[in-house]
Amino acid sequence: MGTGIVAELAQKIRDIPDFPQKGILFKDITPLLNDPRTFRMAIDAMAHQYVGRHIDLVVGIEARGFIIASALAYILNTGLIPLRKPGKLPFLTHRMSYNLEYGSAELEIHRDAITPGQRVIIVDDLLATGGTMRASVDLVNALGAEIVGVSFLVELSFLDGRKRIQGCDVTALITY
Repeated sequence: MGTGIVAELAQKIRDIPDFPQKGILFKDITPLLNDPRTFRMAIDAMAHQYVGRHIDLVVGIEARGFIIASALAYILNTGLIPLRKPGKLPFLTHRMSYNLEYGSAELEIHRDAITPGQRVIIVDDLLATGGTMRASVDLVNALGAEIVGVSFLVELSFLDGRKRIQGCDVTALITY
């Protein structure tokens, strides 16, 4: 993807200081999502790397990851698996705890969501410290999936999140 397109997409992401708490500079992707042209450009660019690679499932991380994962699953003609906060999935689940840059959290996945050997990509809106994706990779691996890659709309490279998910094929469309 050309640097001009990436720059155009990056211009649609606004900074929100001190959200969700003081000292955090939040990257708000909603203006990019609100513009049909830039939303399509972002999803097409993220999907491009996986076309023809036989992906069975796209795993989306709650909550903004659902938006991107749903669009990617549609384009790639795959199923969609949600990773949710505890208590949101109605069937038997696996749970993983992890640390965020401003606290801790947990994610769950249905135990029968993935058949061993299925080829999946895991998608989220933003890579920061890598804690959320590390937990997601561990949950998906516990079900026996083959993780083809992990994909982000935005990466905050100065937080070194890739270190926590070493061994994964990591891609990010926009890097700060």
